[in-house]
Amino acid sequence: MDFEPSAEQQEVQRLARDFARREIEPHAAEWDREHRFPREVFTKLAELGLMGTCVPEEYGGAGADFLSYILVLEELSRADAGVGVTVAVHTSAVTLPLIAFGTDEQRSRFVPPLARGEQLGAFALTEPEAGSDAGALRTAAEPEGDGWRIDGAKQWITNGRYAGTFLLFARTDRSTPGARGVSAFILDGEHVRITRDEEKLGLNSSATNDLVVEGAVVGRDRLLHEEGKGFRVAMETLDGGRIGIAAQAVGIAQAAFDVAREYAKERYTFGKPIAEHQAIQAKLADMATEIDAARLLVYRAATLKDRGKPVTEAGAKAKLFASETARRQTGEAIQILGGYGYTKEFPVERYYRDAKITEIYEGTSEIQRLVIARSILGLHQRTLAQG
Repeated sequence: MDFEPSAEQQEVQRLARDFARREIEPHAAEWDREHRFPREVFTKLAELGLMGTCVPEEYGGAGADFLSYILVLEELSRADAGVGVTVAVHTSAVTLPLIAFGTDEQRSRFVPPLARGEQLGAFALTEPEAGSDAGALRTAAEPEGDGWRIDGAKQWITNGRYAGTFLLFARTDRSTPGARGVSAFILDGEHVRITRDEEKLGLNSSATNDLVVEGAVVGRDRLLHEEGKGFRVAMETLDGGRIGIAAQAVGIAQAAFDVAREYAKERYTFGKPIAEHQAIQAKLADMATEIDAARLLVYRAATLKDRGKPVTEAGAKAKLFASETARRQTGEAIQILGGYGYTKEFPVERYYRDAKITEIYEGTSEIQRLVIARSILGLHQRTLAQG
């Protein structure tokens, strides 16, 4: 049992860390204030191979393993969580399921532009009445010619406005309620119309959009996996995607801890640095311990995925603990900084705002507890079989 990343993994991590410190961290506060999507950053990340870190080289990726990709997400999110989630959704929720479920032709056609960063990917599952209950979606794909005509609306779609490839879920069998009868489709940006840019609490450098698909006619080459098996695609995609969001949460928490620790060394009260007060020491000790525990859960889940093992339970545990750690410890960072922590002079208030969403998207903490419970009770496979 080795708790240290390999030399190759550490090299990828250093590459991401150096880029993040140079190209992202100095601008993150400005992007947050201006609600600006830094498209140029993703072009630069692509030049380093980091838009397709764990994508096989034959499809234009860097050919690294999944843990290396997780290390990249942690470093990017440590600098700016908005950049982190953009890369996470692009990779975990779009590129990897295309590799896992696509035909040879689909992989060769759709994956290289994503891996090279020529296009961004978006995962279009959520609807106004279908969030945690993914089986309740209403977007419909009706047979037309040798394909389908798709109509519907999606909500809270990360990367929506800037995406060129959408993994979109629609009901191909209206007579069957619930998860059955849902299929997954690969759509181009031209099939989609953006209807809203969401105003959010945090992650202001990422794009979150509502969209509609109006009479998009697609051929059978746009069906991903089997007809009626889209729910399985979605659930297995989320299994891996949750590990990425957990890595994002660890990055946010680590950034907050770094600021709080340095501030505690420099801020004086009662004639000495506040780091010498036991109350502050206790906070920092708890922060460091929880962040380390979260990181180990994330790395374990990523390692299991690299080994081809099931990650439903491990990914849910990692996301649950890491996201709640990020929310708690960014709050503690604000507390250590006191009044300064509540101002935009320091970045911890941004980390606090960014952390909250990790408890919500790609499955709320409540859903993660259900996923874990079903797994430990042996109910998960039964649920998948029904889908």
